[in-house]
Formats: sequence, structure tokens, C-alpha cells
Amino acid sequence: MNNGSTHVLLIEDNPGDADLVRLRLVEAHSDIAVSCATRLSTGLASLVVETPAMVLLDLNLPDSHGAETYRKVLEAAPGVPIVVLSGLDDEEIAVSAVHQGVQDYLVKGSFDSKQLARAMRYAIERQALLTSLDMSRRQQLQFKNEFLSHVSHELRTPLTCIHQFVSLILDGLAGKVIPEQREHLETVFRSVNQLRAMITDLLEATRAESGKITIEPRCVVIGDLIRQAVAMLQSTAQAKGIGLEAGIDTRIPFVYADANRVLQVLTNLVENAIKFTPADGSVMVKACLTEGNPDFVQVSVADTGRGISPEAKALIFERLYQDPNSVDDSRKGLGLGLYISKELVRLHGGQIWVESQLSHGSTLVFTLPLFSLTKLLTPILTHLGRLRESISLITLEVTPLLNFTGNWEETRQHCLTLLEPCVLGDKDAILPALGQTGPGETLVIVVSTDEHGATVVERRIRDQLERSERLGASCTFKLSSVGLKLPAADRLEPVDKLVQEVADGITAMAMTALQRRKSPLN
Repeated sequence: MNNGSTHVLLIEDNPGDADLVRLRLVEAHSDIAVSCATRLSTGLASLVVETPAMVLLDLNLPDSHGAETYRKVLEAAPGVPIVVLSGLDDEEIAVSAVHQGVQDYLVKGSFDSKQLARAMRYAIERQALLTSLDMSRRQQLQFKNEFLSHVSHELRTPLTCIHQFVSLILDGLAGKVIPEQREHLETVFRSVNQLRAMITDLLEATRAESGKITIEPRCVVIGDLIRQAVAMLQSTAQAKGIGLEAGIDTRIPFVYADANRVLQVLTNLVENAIKFTPADGSVMVKACLTEGNPDFVQVSVADTGRGISPEAKALIFERLYQDPNSVDDSRKGLGLGLYISKELVRLHGGQIWVESQLSHGSTLVFTLPLFSLTKLLTPILTHLGRLRESISLITLEVTPLLNFTGNWEETRQHCLTLLEPCVLGDKDAILPALGQTGPGETLVIVVSTDEHGATVVERRIRDQLERSERLGASCTFKLSSVGLKLPAADRLEPVDKLVQEVADGITAMAMTALQRRKSPLN
């Protein structure tokens, strides 16, 4: 590029049109350096090497046609203004291009040097204005998020204090409370809890908007989470005279998700359903498999409330949205629950949507990925296109000591680090953690060996864990192994079907191990 000159990239495959544009630019300016590309791919490569002040773009090139042409340039150089030079005088196409980010649309042969210079100048000015506005918006958003986060954190301390002291008085620890005082204190207590929930939602929404929410996927039983959410909110539903039930397809295998985050979504949706359902109504929470989306489980929360208008359906997942037609009793939050739920489902790779008709209730539906044990185990269970002769399962149950006060997540990671050298990467597999996070962990290891070999691996794992002073000071562990019954060697079914059968058996055994860990009698 010449010193002090403005670099313009012209992407045009017609030599005559390219020469005409160069002539118009020379007539209008003497300080413009034009580089020309005859294909879109060449132009995109040029954008990587040097960012121009402007792109003049023909829409129909040897390797790209129509709107896809400017979309690719916008994606490659989002901050560079684009002026389309087209041989087609089509107002609809021109309006669509400008709406999608193109700065101007000129028809070839209908502009002179002054018109081209004016279009280029306005395009650069508009792009600079848009860039400035976007930067300002980002700065305002950052300031707003920092302010909300700071204020929310500051409010939590006095609210916690109020909550604790009101609890003490209600429990009679500060003296006798007469019925009238109790009634007033319970009103204060409910209001404090409501305000705490709002602040929690505000902090969560701020984290979601700034991309700071993280999830820790593991193998979880979706039915357990649904039953837990229903149990948590059963008293709320009963107080309002609403039936709350769960319907769970027992065929659902493990779901690969963050149990705590999924429970957060479920409670948000069920609370919403109860809020908008009148007395004598009902709320049903279901989980099922669908043929149209076999890699995901579909969870729905259906109510018999007043339904949602078509206009509201398009907005209910927006931040701070509240239906203006909702009754006063239902407007107890900030309109953040569904926004947070949408972000959490998105982080899992799922989708969330609403199905509703006015006066016919609403159904909120979301999907979560199923854990494909078959895909994980196929290279472990097969050799030369056949099932291995022997497969065993080793279960490791880790339980923290009663006086454990450290970070359980760090302890769990340390345990996994100790396990890895004990298994063979191409023949064995440590399954993702089972169940919800918290004190205690159940880990399942699939090993390509018979029961005797599994006992050897089990002893190797035990020796490794016992040598760790850090682990010994924080938890106890229990190891067990069992050989798997494999399909008969003479069965002529496809190997992938046999692998699926073995995977189903491993899933059943892993679920049993998980239930055993949760049992209070264990």
C-alpha cells in the first residue's frame, strides 16, 4: 500500500467492470490504492493479510453467488464497511443486504465518480459510528453488570442478618412470641426470602450475560432430579390447592448434565407453573425419549393455567420480561427465571421452548443430551470387529470422613488423577462421575479382562489410593469388582447391537451402585 493512501479491496471478476470502478476511484481521489480479487476466496485471503478501509463487492463471483457472498465477507471482516456493486437493480435485495450489515448497494453503470465517492465516505462514517455505538453499548453493559453484581453482593449481607434474627425470634429463642407478632414476623420472613431469591436471580443473570456460568456434566438420572424438584415444591402446590405429579419414562438411560443446574431449571419451571395455575389446577412434570431426537431426553412441565398469548410466547425467555397481563399475585420476581433457565439449557447443548394456547394451559419443554455409553465403550468392548472375551466392572465408592472440611471437588480430582495410571487407555475406561455433586462419589471403571484380572486391577487401584496421605486424611473408599455376562459368542447379530446390550447392562449396574450410595442404610 502506498504511503498515506487509503486501501480499498475490490472483489470483482469482470475485468471491464473492475477497470471502470478503478477509473471512477481515480477521478474522485488520488490517494486511493486499489487491490483487486477476482474470486471470493482470494478476497477473503487478502482480508487476512491486510485489513482494508473499504470492500467494494460484486455479489456474483465464480465461487459465490448472492447474499452468501456478502455474509462471508461480513463474517471475515465484521468491522470493515462493505459497498455492494451489483448488476441487478433489485430494491428488495438491496434492503436485505443493508439490514444484514452492508453499508450501501450501488447498481453498476448507474453511478459516476462523485456518487461512488459519496457512497464510500458515508459507508466509512456509518461503520465508524456503528463501531463506536457497539463499543459504548459493551462498556455500558459491563458497567451495569459490575454495578448489579456489586450491589447484589452488598445487599446479601444485611439480608442474611435479617433472615437469621427473624428465624431466631420465630423459633422462640429470643422469648415468647404472641400469635399476632408471629403473623407479622412470618410476613417479614416471606418477604426476606423473596428478596433473597431476587438477588440470587440477579447475580445469576449477570453471570449468564457475561458468560461466567459454568457447568460440570456427569452421568445423572433425570428421574431422580424430577422427583427431587417435585418433592421440594409439593408443599407449595398443596398450599394453593394444585396437584403436582411426575411421569418418568423408565427406559431413559443416564443424562450427561450438571445435576445442580438441571435441578435449578426444573424448580424454576415448576415454580412458574404453580404461580400461574389457579386452585384445583394441576402441574405435570414428564421426561421421555423421542424418536425425532434420539440423542436427547425431553423434559416438560405442563400446567392447566390461563395460557400464554402468541405475543408473550416470543418474549418470555427474554431477560426481565414479565407478562403485562399477569395478575398481581403472580408478579413476585424480576422476570429472570426463564432467562436463566434458557442459558443453562443452552450450556448443556439443549433447547427450550414453550407450547401454549390462551385458556388451555402452558407446557415448557427442554432437552438434555443423553450419555452415550455405547459410543464410549465400543473401542473398549470390541477387538477386530468382535466382542472381547471378557469384560469386568470395578466400582469405587469414595466417602469423606465425618470431620472433612476441605474442598471435595479437589479431593475428587485428586482421586481421578490417582486412578488414571491404574487403567489401560486403549482397553479400559473410567466412566464420568455418577449422580449429583457433593460429599461422596461413585466411580465405575470398565476393564477388558476376566474376574481374576479385575481383581488384579482392583488391588492395583487400592494400593495406589492407600499410598496417598492426602486421600487417607480426607476420605474412605470401598472397592468391588464383578465380571459381566457377555452375549454368547455364536450369536450372529451385528457387533454394534451386542455392544449396546452390554452397555445397557453396565448402565443398569451403575444405576444400582448409585442407588446404593444414596441409601441411608448403606
